[in-house]
Amino acid sequence: MSAKPPKFLSWLAVAGLAWGAGFVYNVYLGGEAHWLKGLYQNKVAIAAETSDPKLIITGGSGAHYTVDSALLSQELGMPVVNLGLDGPLGLDVILASVLEAVQPGDVVLLIPEYLILEGDGFGPKSGLFGIAVGKPGMGGVPAKQLALDTLQLGIPSLRWTVKSVTNLAEEGRFTGYYDGPLTAQGDPTETKQREGDWWPLKINSAASPHAVERIAQFKTEVEDRGGQLIVSIPWVYGDVNSEQTIESVRDTAQALGEIAPVLVDEETLNIQDSPTLFADTHYHLKPEGREVRSQQLAQQLKPLLLEMQ
Repeated sequence: MSAKPPKFLSWLAVAGLAWGAGFVYNVYLGGEAHWLKGLYQNKVAIAAETSDPKLIITGGSGAHYTVDSALLSQELGMPVVNLGLDGPLGLDVILASVLEAVQPGDVVLLIPEYLILEGDGFGPKSGLFGIAVGKPGMGGVPAKQLALDTLQLGIPSLRWTVKSVTNLAEEGRFTGYYDGPLTAQGDPTETKQREGDWWPLKINSAASPHAVERIAQFKTEVEDRGGQLIVSIPWVYGDVNSEQTIESVRDTAQALGEIAPVLVDEETLNIQDSPTLFADTHYHLKPEGREVRSQQLAQQLKPLLLEMQ
């Protein structure tokens, strides 16, 4: 009689199958990594099909949900593509993800939320994103975080499992925050609405030394590919009565202004005192808000683009 395999091998096989099933769900079916991967791949494909020279908008969801690229293109007389992704990917990963789309003559407009200007450049989704798009470690994700994220990709969270079961029962398909279709320029076509109460956001710190250093490096990387970098302070529904907020935003604008041209309203510092134009977060705008914001950006960009020609 053949000897039975040790029990730990049986458990290992079961664990491997369970992890594999979780990985397939997270990356290919309905997990967060799946929707982020689709968002990124669709936007990269749009950028590849866009004629050069073009304006590339990048950042987190505070870029993705805050511009009207078609309006900007009309106002500026040049192609515009929105490569905004998701803030929790982290600054280092976001910058690395956009670089391959930069061609000679392109202008990159970075609109970084204050969230991604904090800390060491990485966020809770940094590792899983690189794995999902087939580029593990994109942006220099630390080995420890990459290993942990790889493990977690095979373990669907209870919240996402319940959500997916509900989606299948109610809609017959998996859904996600970034599952909506995009315009020909990469803008979202759907607007999420806020259900809870609003409060003005406080900005407690300026851009971290790491963020400033990484953006300076990114400027060099963009220029090495024949492009140029411009930075915009994000629009945010913030606490206009907070001295800390005002100081943090002003210090951020000053630090980034030493690297590249910075677009900011000198009077408001892009801090909005009402949530009227905002959608579901302190950064995301309703369509009418995106129109107003894009008109402002167009007026600020026109003289800079003339100088860069």
